[in-house]
Amino acid sequence: MAFATETQFHVLAVDDSLLDRMLIERLLKTSSYQVTTVDSGSKALQILGLQDDQTNSPSVYSDQHDMEVNLIITDYCMPEMTGYDLLKKIKESSSLKDIPVVIMSSENVPSRINRCLEEGAEEFFLKPVQLSDMNRLKPHILKGKYKEQHQQEVLQDNSTTSSNNNSNKRKAMDDEISPEMTRPRLTSSVTVL
Repeated sequence: MAFATETQFHVLAVDDSLLDRMLIERLLKTSSYQVTTVDSGSKALQILGLQDDQTNSPSVYSDQHDMEVNLIITDYCMPEMTGYDLLKKIKESSSLKDIPVVIMSSENVPSRINRCLEEGAEEFFLKPVQLSDMNRLKPHILKGKYKEQHQQEVLQDNSTTSSNNNSNKRKAMDDEISPEMTRPRLTSSVTVL
């Protein structure tokens, strides 16, 4: 099987409707994605490690903080925290802002769609989500992975440049030292009397 050797991307699906969660999970798994589903925006934030609990009870999702999420697909209309609110929190986070977010809704409201896209959503799917919609996810995941790799390369280049600058400064300092300031060198020549 060809897809067994490919990287399996991980999608976090957020929807308060059990039926919709089951549908999106099935579509994503059929499209060879690894899927985690939750029923609220606050649970999604817990999985992403962004929510600080007010209670001292351990999180059910604490073992999942280490997993890498490549894309978030969320319903727009949910109680307590809407998909739009979740999108804003993700895009405001320096560590999560590059994760692509896709919003889904059964309501075709142009102002809502525009607001989500302007806030940073990659796509806005109308429900019911279909298998053909899943094909539109991969380019966003790959773009997110490219951004992440590019940022890591920039950080590595900066640290390399910094260490090169330090060695160049040392070399410049060595070049500036006058011969009078250096100690005489011991040579290994033998004098015969």
